[in-house]
Amino acid sequence: MDNKQDGNKVVKVIDPKTKYVSEYSMSFRLKRNLDEKIIPDLHKKDKDCFLVIDGKEGSGKSTLAFQIGKYVDNSLGLSRVVFSAEDFRQAVLKAKKGQCVIYDEAFTGLSSRASLSMINKVLISLTMQMRQKNLFVLIVLPSFFMLDKYIALFRAKALIHVYEAHGRRGYFRIYNSRLKKYLYLVGQRTYSYHHKEVRTRFSGRFYGKFALGDAKVEALYRKKKEKSLSDAEFNPLTAGQAKYKEQRDILMWRLRKELKITYQELENYLEEWNFAISLAQIRNICARFGDKTDEIIKKKVKQGIDEEIKEKVAFLDKKKQ
Repeated sequence: MDNKQDGNKVVKVIDPKTKYVSEYSMSFRLKRNLDEKIIPDLHKKDKDCFLVIDGKEGSGKSTLAFQIGKYVDNSLGLSRVVFSAEDFRQAVLKAKKGQCVIYDEAFTGLSSRASLSMINKVLISLTMQMRQKNLFVLIVLPSFFMLDKYIALFRAKALIHVYEAHGRRGYFRIYNSRLKKYLYLVGQRTYSYHHKEVRTRFSGRFYGKFALGDAKVEALYRKKKEKSLSDAEFNPLTAGQAKYKEQRDILMWRLRKELKITYQELENYLEEWNFAISLAQIRNICARFGDKTDEIIKKKVKQGIDEEIKEKVAFLDKKKQ
């Protein structure tokens, strides 16, 4: 992919089945790379294309994946957006020549280690099918460094890293085939994207437009994703996974207690170490040990740390009267 920075332009994509017109802003440089390199490779040079899109939870990486996927394959719909290794396998086997398949949030849920192992195995085992069908495959996950070395170094054409800047979402950097190899080898130990040896000039903006359909389709997507994450939470775990989960939960609860921090502060603290877990999950984990939010909030108020929390305590006290 090209390495220059540029502005955006509005693109319009018509779904051949529903006739719905998706209209959204896309980086001009990104669009040109898709037009001149990715799409010709799929349709004229008999190749496949595998891209990785990563970033913190809530950074907008799924949104960008849908915009790119829909632009390359206007027939892309929810049936080819999947959340489990087995569904991904089936989607690849059923996909027609040149179509797009998206594995969304590949390594989430309590059994993320098991998911990591399974999706790496599936990606390796389906390499031949992806090539024969000239598929455009996008893997959306919290960190590029979680991928198997073979997949990260040799199968992925590029890495698109999504991030926030000044508290605003919608920024990305693209590491081409050469740069993402260096990034993987240099940054794997620290999970860091900031290295003097690995710099990319290909960056851009995108905006939060859902590209796969109207508001009803977007609601269906969110419901499908929520169900998938819920199923992942309650799927039976192996003895090893159950032990890991219990140790993780205890350490998280003790960390909150020892540091005397709120759930939000704990989430932010964990994010600094690329430990992706939602605020709701943290709250549920701590609640298992009899944790109560009010206790830590009140301690913070007594120390005069946060005026906003002070107002919340006053509201709670008034409500109890």
